[in-house]
Amino acid sequence: MPRQTMTADRIVRAAIELLDEEGLDGLNMRSLGARLGSAATAVYWHIKTKDEVVRRAADAVWAEVELPDPSATGWREAATAMATGMHAMLTRHPWLGQAFGSHLLYGRGKARLDDYALAVYERAGFTGAEADRAAATVFVFVLGSALGPAAQISLTRRLGRTGEDPDQQLADTLARSTEIALEFPRLRERIGTTDYAAAPDSSFEFGLRAILDGFAYRLGAGA
Repeated sequence: MPRQTMTADRIVRAAIELLDEEGLDGLNMRSLGARLGSAATAVYWHIKTKDEVVRRAADAVWAEVELPDPSATGWREAATAMATGMHAMLTRHPWLGQAFGSHLLYGRGKARLDDYALAVYERAGFTGAEADRAAATVFVFVLGSALGPAAQISLTRRLGRTGEDPDQQLADTLARSTEIALEFPRLRERIGTTDYAAAPDSSFEFGLRAILDGFAYRLGAGA
């Protein structure tokens, strides 16, 4: 089978696969080169630093978010589709949420989504800085909602490196935190129906509807 030519696009695709499997801690030029069947030095010919690899990989995955035409669907449907797509993408690539706190991220992929968000909220009726605030509110909510699953994956990986059973360590921690929670009446009542550490079903959908309801009310009230 002929050997594929090394390109920046191939490096980015391989980096995304590696990041999905190993997280930010598992990415280095040597492991990336091995995945591509080349030495790390071959990667450096195309992308000079690990930080640049992460930046490009992060920008590439934003293209996975589908952006329907708000003029065809209505602003609220478009906003819901965008937010839901962002949440799904961030859940598929849990390392991206971590990268926000450790890397300088920018690029055309993210700019495309930011421009679309402004178009959606301008179509809703927000103008100027209000459209920016609406877009930022939804973005922060989506990012925060996706951090829980991302943190769980990262923690499980880290615990696994200790040589102990990560599932057992998590189970033991949940048991200890539940014992403490039972001392508090509202938490004790909740534990009777669900796990203490688990978010209620459809929490993301509930929160997104509440935000968009608030936007619609604000626009209707002329606030």
